[in-house]
Amino acid sequence: MVANVRGRRKTRVGQVVSNKMDKTVVVRVDRLVQHPILKRIMRRRSSFHVHDESNELAVGDKVRIMETRPLSKTKCWRLVEVIEKAR
Repeated sequence: MVANVRGRRKTRVGQVVSNKMDKTVVVRVDRLVQHPILKRIMRRRSSFHVHDESNELAVGDKVRIMETRPLSKTKCWRLVEVIEKAR
């Protein structure tokens, strides 16, 4: 039996791009991948809806998010910590 299930949850670091919703922000996560044939480095982006209970995040904040149970139709990530506040 696995004792530490929380240790296997995915975490990502990204930047807040929208905070228009109530208790929800949109976080953009950038990653670099190599093209399989051309061997060039390409930038790929993903957007995640993240639960922000206290509505503390602003556009431009750098945050760490963690996967969680589905909280709504599109939201299955929650805020772990704010790494850097936007200037």
